[in-house]
Amino acid sequence: MASEERGLIFDIVHGSFVDGYGIRTTVFFKGCPLRCIWCCNPEGQSARPEIKLSLSKCTGCNRCIEICPTGAIKEKDDKIALDRSLCDLCGECINVCYEGALDWFGRYYTVQEVYENAMKDAEYYRNSEGGVTLGGGEATMQPAFALALMRKLQSDGIHVAIDTCGYALTKGAFQVLAEADLLLYDIKGLDPERHLKDTGVSNRVIVENLRKLGDMRKPIIIRLPLIPRHTTDEQTLKAEAEFIAGIPSVERIDLIPYHNYSTAKYEQLGRVYPLTEPLLSEEEVENIRQLFALRNLPVQVGG
Repeated sequence: MASEERGLIFDIVHGSFVDGYGIRTTVFFKGCPLRCIWCCNPEGQSARPEIKLSLSKCTGCNRCIEICPTGAIKEKDDKIALDRSLCDLCGECINVCYEGALDWFGRYYTVQEVYENAMKDAEYYRNSEGGVTLGGGEATMQPAFALALMRKLQSDGIHVAIDTCGYALTKGAFQVLAEADLLLYDIKGLDPERHLKDTGVSNRVIVENLRKLGDMRKPIIIRLPLIPRHTTDEQTLKAEAEFIAGIPSVERIDLIPYHNYSTAKYEQLGRVYPLTEPLLSEEEVENIRQLFALRNLPVQVGG
């Protein structure tokens, strides 16, 4: 049954105002085909559960060291260190970590479990013309689960948006995009070589899918990450403006200025945040906004 389909989710956030119209619940799917060097949700990249280690919560009780069957956890400077190459994700350390220093990034849910969680706010959706957004990571990487959840919500009149990178290679993945009520569609540059360097994949499928969805008159909000020295040069922005102007069903462009708030998440995963770019000034962001506005494209800063 569709309600028994299971999906790997790393967060469910209620009361969002930035993932589509109105008040929304955002369900974050784990797994993404891109590896953007500025990614703000690194815990959404892997399609497997991962262990989150928050050293600030560690009290040095060493219960996790004693119970770990593979010797992946050791003591270091009165805290713990996790060797992820030895970890088999058994979760025993999490079960004995009462302080929450060890926890999961990613848990499996049934469609019914996510549906019931989201429907707690059904009145907010209806009163604000909001709904549920499937984000990530990338929801199209779990197409059977995403479709089952979306159809169940839509059958109750709940508006469903998909926050997507557009890299849908299979029929099922594209079907997720085709059946959504709204798409929040990322464009991370149009130059093929730079896109491959910045995200790890070609942008050919992303561009083709966006054109196809536009021809289908699928409601679309374009999201443009503004990453200094990567996506903010004038040539790139003008090319994006011209391209977006040719997509007939684009309702709005959201400019997403670069930030480094996700540094702590990288640390919790035992990784180093790869970028050291400067933040854009308000004046620089406004100049970019004007570039799109002067072309009569509906544009705003933020989601």
